[in-house]
Amino acid sequence: MNMNDDRKRLKDKKRIVVKIGSSSLQHAQTGDFDYIRMEKLVRELCDLRGQGKDVVLVTSGAIAAGKKALNWRQGQSEDIAFKQACSAVGQARLMMTYQKIFAEYNQIAGQILMTKNTIVDNLNRYNAQNTFSELFEMGVIPVVNENDTVATYEIEIGDNDTLSAVVAALVKADLLILLSDIDGLYTDDPRKNPEARFIEQVDVLTEELMGMGKASTGSDVGTGGMNTKMVAAKIATASGMDMVIANSKDIGVIHRIMEGEQVGTLFLANEDENFDLPVFVDHLHKV
Repeated sequence: MNMNDDRKRLKDKKRIVVKIGSSSLQHAQTGDFDYIRMEKLVRELCDLRGQGKDVVLVTSGAIAAGKKALNWRQGQSEDIAFKQACSAVGQARLMMTYQKIFAEYNQIAGQILMTKNTIVDNLNRYNAQNTFSELFEMGVIPVVNENDTVATYEIEIGDNDTLSAVVAALVKADLLILLSDIDGLYTDDPRKNPEARFIEQVDVLTEELMGMGKASTGSDVGTGGMNTKMVAAKIATASGMDMVIANSKDIGVIHRIMEGEQVGTLFLANEDENFDLPVFVDHLHKV
């Protein structure tokens, strides 16, 4: 099957997880929500839902929204308690904003907040799967974030690239779309190396490719660089789904991906029967 056929198959995907980062949701100059982009994002997701597909949104932005609401200034102290307080305020604001925009399209959204324990603990994982299943059955779009208000280093997944892949594996999605501030995977960081070559498709995730994901990000708002996106690719492809990394500069990239356009980097599913999601998640951050 050639590359174009692999792209064309994306339109038949039935359960899609879309991840968007903090830097895509706010104005860099002020830290305020970028309402135009949020509205476009919601419209794209509602359109997928209207096609009869199950949709999950994994969204960052709670801590950033909380900092803005609490008038945090650059250089102020940022201990764990402060970040958790910001998250408590910001998550409510973030969800309220999403709810309002989803309501414009007569779409119900539901909030799910997760930690590492949601996946590692058998009963928690079972309950989470049941909740997602019930929401899909009801036509609801789950809006997922890490539960930063209670998560500490020991129980955090740590970034929403990884979280989105974990969620996609949990709900047995067949496509994960990571919206980022970069066009996709390059042989090197294109911001530093003009010779860096764009990679349109990855058939098999090799150790060499994983090595290309050495932490690098152009954003000081989010937590994930290319390294976390490669971890996400490992989880997604091993769990039997395709994944696309694309630039969130144009939110309309979502329907362009779904229509089979050659945008972003496509990682093809390569299911590994020995891949154990709870074990993998349990070992995150462990040396």
